[in-house]
Amino acid sequence: MGGFVLAAPSSGAGKTTVTLGILRALSRASHSIRSAKSGPDYIDPQFHAAATGHPCVNLDAWAMTPERLKSLASGAGDLIVEGAMGLFDGAPPDGRGSTAELAKALKLPVVLIVDAKAMSQSITALVGGFMAHDKDVKIAGAILNHVGSERHADMLKTALAPLKIPVLGAIPRSSELSRPSRHLGLVQAGEMPDLNAFLNKAADIVAENVDLRALKALAAPSDWPVAQPVKNAPRRIAVARDAAFSFTYPHMLRDWDQSGATILPFSPLADEPVPEADRLFLPGGYPELYAATLASNATFIQSLKYAAQETDIYGECGGYMMLGETLIDAEGTPHKMAGLLGLTTSFKERKLHLGYRSLTQLAQHPLTYNTPNHRTYAAHEFHYASTLSADGTPLFNATNAEGTPLGPMGLIEGRVAGSFAHIIDPIN
Repeated sequence: MGGFVLAAPSSGAGKTTVTLGILRALSRASHSIRSAKSGPDYIDPQFHAAATGHPCVNLDAWAMTPERLKSLASGAGDLIVEGAMGLFDGAPPDGRGSTAELAKALKLPVVLIVDAKAMSQSITALVGGFMAHDKDVKIAGAILNHVGSERHADMLKTALAPLKIPVLGAIPRSSELSRPSRHLGLVQAGEMPDLNAFLNKAADIVAENVDLRALKALAAPSDWPVAQPVKNAPRRIAVARDAAFSFTYPHMLRDWDQSGATILPFSPLADEPVPEADRLFLPGGYPELYAATLASNATFIQSLKYAAQETDIYGECGGYMMLGETLIDAEGTPHKMAGLLGLTTSFKERKLHLGYRSLTQLAQHPLTYNTPNHRTYAAHEFHYASTLSADGTPLFNATNAEGTPLGPMGLIEGRVAGSFAHIIDPIN
């Protein structure tokens, strides 16, 4: 059991596509591997899971303790971690939570994926600078991406030779590896009808241009402890799961499962009723794209209102909007939601809200963990919706990653609560 981290000097280097090609290529060759994504990301893990056939866990060095990271990283087979942004990029003011910090916490080597499309000899300064920046981060190899030709690859390898860093591959530019995107990032894995063909193509290109045997040999051994189950989990947890509500962290589901809870997925988009459960979780996603359908799904909405009388309900981001009175779509059309919270949100008036959040709970609600002592949470916020009105009792006080107060966040009414923040882990 061990692993390595796939990182890049900056966003946009093609890190995710290369990672997916590696994951699918190794899985096709029957290697025992698992995957993880650094930081708060819902989209990339869906693609990881499609590439390997196994869940991809999020490892967040800002929100999770080193002990929590190690327990989530444990398991059979080598762990391949995809980094986020640039290797040393993290939360302000000091880069806490970076991929480099995660690599150090797990004692894993880093393979640097370098976008080489617009450079030749300058690659020496770039890679050499990353190798020298933090001696506690072991950069064990490099993969050159977006290479223009064999001659270009030879120039890059010659330039890197003095650094004595293994160049594990040179991947050519390919228009076949582009993917569609939308306002919160890439289109979700389940919405790509040609996903399997895309993954196989990425694997073909990677297998042809990367020394996978040498890459896998870099995996550092580890002694991570086996994860311990969360205590006091509810017996039955209903979880909305479809294209409108898909942003659920695998580690949260794993905690519930290992604690003996039964997870009951259902689809609001398909107008399925809320299952009978002890708790209901409405995760984030893209309800704004399906607002008209959701507003007309009477079976789901009536069952949601009925469940609110006897079930603890928590909604995050898109789920929070679903619990509100009205959701105004990008065209300015209002759609009536469940009306369980005094909330009106709009995608006509768009503003980016992005960053880590520390949440202090103001009102009693079990949220996603049934542990009375958990009153503070590490979370993140990423949405473009604007709050036009929020009438009722605030759920949290929030601060950003720098400790700056953001004021009240979210609402609670009886057994129903929610906010725009995505909870990652309890703080205490």
